[in-house]
Amino acid sequence: MKNDPLHEKTMLFAVRIVRLYRYLAEEKKEFVMSKQLLRAGTNPGAMVREAVNAESNADFIHKMGIAQKEIGETLYWLELLFRTDFLNEIEYKSVKTDAEEVMKIVRSCILTLKKKMRDKR
Repeated sequence: MKNDPLHEKTMLFAVRIVRLYRYLAEEKKEFVMSKQLLRAGTNPGAMVREAVNAESNADFIHKMGIAQKEIGETLYWLELLFRTDFLNEIEYKSVKTDAEEVMKIVRSCILTLKKKMRDKR
């Protein structure tokens, strides 16, 4: 699993979210939105791990779909933190770019497997 780019990217993204959560809580004294960000931003990595052990292709797609939704929620909390001045533009854009990159890979995995399943019929 260590050579899996999605595994590595979601782990690095989760670490970044944990560090951002600490910064928001300790430096900015923001506890509500940052906790939501922590939950949503670390979940995609967990879902990717679960997908590796999926019981079927449908289960894999389902777990990856949850990861995709959680990344979408993460993007929401990041934007809200930016618009409420808890993140500056540079911080926001940097983390947003990472989230969008993870989102693209997750979507690609889902679409690729769906195509393979259709082609197999």
